[in-house]
Amino acid sequence: MNDLLNDLNAPQREAVTTIEGPVMVIAGAGSGKTRALTYRIAYMISQGIDPFSIMALTFTNKAAHEMKERIMKLVNPNEARNVWMGTFHSIFARILRIEAPRIGFTANFTIYDTDDSKSLINQILKDMELDTKMYPAKMVLSRISSAKSSLYSPEEYLQDAEIQDADMKSSKPLIGRIFKTYNERLHRSNAIDFDDILYFTNVLLCDNPDVLYKYQNHFRYILVDEYQDTNFAQYLIVKRIAALNENICVVGDDAQSIYAFRGANIQNILNFRNDYPDYKLIRLEQNYRSTQTIVNASNVIIAHNKDQIKKKVWSNKEKGELISILHATSDTEEGVLVAHSIFGFKMSRQLSNSDFAVLYRTNSQSRSIEDALRKQNIPYKIYGGLSFYDRKEVKDLLAYFRVVINPEDEQALLRIINYPTRGIGKTSIDRIMVHADENHRSIWQCLSNDSFPRDFNMGTINKVRDFVMMIKSFQSLQAKMNAFELAKHISNAIGLVKVLKEDDCPEGVSRVENIEELLNAISEFSDRQVDENTGEAARVDLVKFMEDVALLTDNEMKRKDGTEDCVSLMTIHAAKGLEFPYVYVVGMEENLFPSMLSLNTRAELEEERRLFYVAVTRAMVKLTLSYAELRYRYGDLMRCEPSRFIDEIDDSLIEHTKKVSFRGTSSTSFAAKDEKRPHAFKPLSTTSRSTPTHYQSNSSQPASDFEASDPALFKEGMRVQHLNFGKGTIVSLEGAGANKKASVVFDGVGTKQLMLRFARLKIIYEE
Repeated sequence: MNDLLNDLNAPQREAVTTIEGPVMVIAGAGSGKTRALTYRIAYMISQGIDPFSIMALTFTNKAAHEMKERIMKLVNPNEARNVWMGTFHSIFARILRIEAPRIGFTANFTIYDTDDSKSLINQILKDMELDTKMYPAKMVLSRISSAKSSLYSPEEYLQDAEIQDADMKSSKPLIGRIFKTYNERLHRSNAIDFDDILYFTNVLLCDNPDVLYKYQNHFRYILVDEYQDTNFAQYLIVKRIAALNENICVVGDDAQSIYAFRGANIQNILNFRNDYPDYKLIRLEQNYRSTQTIVNASNVIIAHNKDQIKKKVWSNKEKGELISILHATSDTEEGVLVAHSIFGFKMSRQLSNSDFAVLYRTNSQSRSIEDALRKQNIPYKIYGGLSFYDRKEVKDLLAYFRVVINPEDEQALLRIINYPTRGIGKTSIDRIMVHADENHRSIWQCLSNDSFPRDFNMGTINKVRDFVMMIKSFQSLQAKMNAFELAKHISNAIGLVKVLKEDDCPEGVSRVENIEELLNAISEFSDRQVDENTGEAARVDLVKFMEDVALLTDNEMKRKDGTEDCVSLMTIHAAKGLEFPYVYVVGMEENLFPSMLSLNTRAELEEERRLFYVAVTRAMVKLTLSYAELRYRYGDLMRCEPSRFIDEIDDSLIEHTKKVSFRGTSSTSFAAKDEKRPHAFKPLSTTSRSTPTHYQSNSSQPASDFEASDPALFKEGMRVQHLNFGKGTIVSLEGAGANKKASVVFDGVGTKQLMLRFARLKIIYEE
């Protein structure tokens, strides 16, 4: 074993060999945390400590499995197998089966998964005759889960005046009753749910002193990985078991505490010294992953947080490349710049697609990146999630569009006929399908012509008629509305967003964002269409957008087959624990990152900064940050400003990437190291929109002289100059804000109607 200790640096060796008393190991990103934990357990076994007396808790089965495999290579495999190593839930479930009678269950109790729990809640809602729209099962389960994680029983939940008041204000006054009935049904079935594993373990140890004493003596040594991610219940259980011997070693990094939305409490690691005053603090500060530049940047970023355990991470690697900042005009151009940059690095450095990762704050941001990568023919994979157009809520709304365009599309029709729920049940749908087959007609033909099976329920017939009338009303608007206007109208009319908003858990919020992003995509697609003959903005209907989506998704499906060499796309939360040579962090804008939902308190902002720290420390060789001046939100093009987090990085660590604009294109060029930081918002002088090649410029000035100006600056009668049409006079204005349009009479060219936010008109003053 001494030979193995030679493979460790000094702090790692100290963390491995300090096995008595409370120890906190603060492990910076890429500092060899897993190695230290693995060697610590192996060292303890080699020193004669009974492996049965060691409990090692992790957050994932994968981490536990990998650690156990490594330990088995270091010491006697049979001994290594005897360590109680696993996730919190797996270890505590094992204890509960041994002690089941103490909590009113038998040892063969069932553990319900999420689907089981939702089915039970739906049954309870039906029995209580409650509206599932007011009490969606997923929302109810999320509320119950939060209560159990905070160690509330149903009785305590019902007796807490503050909780009851909150439920009343949110028009959900019966959640407490549902919670109580849910627990009673579980107990009647000799079943517990996932959250009960922690809840009942705490109850077991709290209500049975003899059981607590038994496990305090059994587990003389406790190790906890990722301690910064523990919640209230996990913290209490570990503290109770460790109280007798206090041989507890927690490993983690407060700078990577990013799961408050799941109940993780950063105070658990920050207050370890208060729980164990005679603790020993060991810092693992050497980063083996990243270049000095990336490590230095991560240090200056996290230094802005007030609540932290100080450490100075360093790297023995080369200084490495400066951090690049990509400044894009729009979110669409941001995707193009990232795709071009990846392609450029691949070609010039002979890299694989798998060397690259693109990280974003929210899932909905993947759309513009996916579109750009597809068009660049770069394969990618969504890590820990679905491709944007594969997400259920996106496919649901697209199915409505498909039916409006082509009501004979039976797959799309069957998908939406009862979603959102309108009382047309599966049995009724099956009977309609059989009836259509028997009469050799399509389902839509039967529905739209009032052709129903004999003895069909009149109530269902009326609901079907309402559905048909709604689809026909959408169809009647196709000639009157452009793609975005119709899409937004359909989305509002069917109430999809309203249904999704009832689920206020993080996944529900993400689904609403995805619907908004789909509408953004349609708005952006509509705005960028240009009439090939006139060069003016062209009206786009929903058919054209759906054709574009069909081609994109078809190409994506083809590229999914037969290749694993893909660029990785993921949220920053999903990236924790991973590393990539080349990392792009996109959407570095105020109110996006940091999120506008996380700016109410210092604690929220500091968690956002820790999330940025995690993003930065995923990069091994090269880090690129990008932001856009304009981004589509809720279908409108909104002006953005660079994230405060960019300003928190020292100038000496950053290079700003200039763009050189060519006819009809925009590309990344060279680094301008002397360029000033983007402290103030400045509009770009280039754009990714193509200039129609059949027009010759009437201007001798370079394209860089024509900036995307604020539409509010333009007035009727004003003289302006266009890169292609030359000089002209604004004769009329219509619309407002970002949607403001101008009719301009150009000298010798005629009248053109231009969308001002894209026109790049230059105001001129003639004597």
